Amino acid sequence: MNILIVRVSSLGDVVHNMPMVTDILRHRPDARIDWVVEEAYVPLVRLHPGVRDIIPFALRRWRKSLLSGPTRQEMNLFRDALQARPYDLVLDTQGLFKTGLVMRMAKLAPGGARVGLANATEGSGYEGISRIFHTMSVPVGARTHAVARARLVAAAALGYPADGPAEFHMDPPQLLPAPAWLPEVPYAVFFHGTARDAKRWSREGWLAAAEQLDARGLPVLLPWGNAQEKLAAQDLAAGMRNARVLPRLPMMEAVLLAQRAAIAIGVDTGLTHIAAAYRRPTVEIYCDSPRWKTEGNWSGNIINLGDEGAPPSIEDVSAAIRRLLD
Repeated sequence: MNILIVRVSSLGDVVHNMPMVTDILRHRPDARIDWVVEEAYVPLVRLHPGVRDIIPFALRRWRKSLLSGPTRQEMNLFRDALQARPYDLVLDTQGLFKTGLVMRMAKLAPGGARVGLANATEGSGYEGISRIFHTMSVPVGARTHAVARARLVAAAALGYPADGPAEFHMDPPQLLPAPAWLPEVPYAVFFHGTARDAKRWSREGWLAAAEQLDARGLPVLLPWGNAQEKLAAQDLAAGMRNARVLPRLPMMEAVLLAQRAAIAIGVDTGLTHIAAAYRRPTVEIYCDSPRWKTEGNWSGNIINLGDEGAPPSIEDVSAAIRRLLD
């Protein structure tokens, strides 16, 4: 059975679709699963051993030069890849016009189906026009967790229950030689950076958490993704005795950083969710986004704190660190 998943972005959402692959293969071991994803996330999807082929989608780059010859050639090769084999099932878990169009471009086997979301969840970017591409549209509750949303689409399409804890089954990144920045001793990582200032936790909170971890002999690593986050990391490190600002990391090195951490503490961002997907001891901090959307609820190694408009206190995070490390 050939199945195509269309989930092109973003980092956290791609990770949150991994359990759907695990579910499908548990209930349909004969399934052969391909995945369409933005080209930047191809190495991430490759970490799930249940994915056969990955079809890179480069719309973000193509938009900059739609009329150029090389771009048109790439787009034709993308279309050819979607037509290379007939799919018994095409699943769109993003619910956008562009992902519905990709779904429609895929070659469908006789009797095959295109299945996607029937409605939005609160605050999602869902576009109702995507339903025009569906053979079957799956309704979900307005407050359905990001992991459950994808699992429910596949479960409805294949006729099995989407029950039990989410299983991500992501292999660890294999980077040889190991990056020079990777410590040989256990370490903590603070995923402090985020696209919106309102989602940031207080400087005082990070400093208190670092002091608590210093008392346990754990160094703190501070990654960053842009110039503003680098300045924030340097500012935090200046107030911490046990912190080190990392160089800018390629994606797979950032995944390794999360996967190897003795404890990860982070705001609502993709790398925090990756640490949780690997079931590392993780404190997820919610300051200005709804916790129900993405909280790690599949392992006792994950503690979720705060909520939209209600950041956790320093004491709450301190207690969570003790609980995870004692």
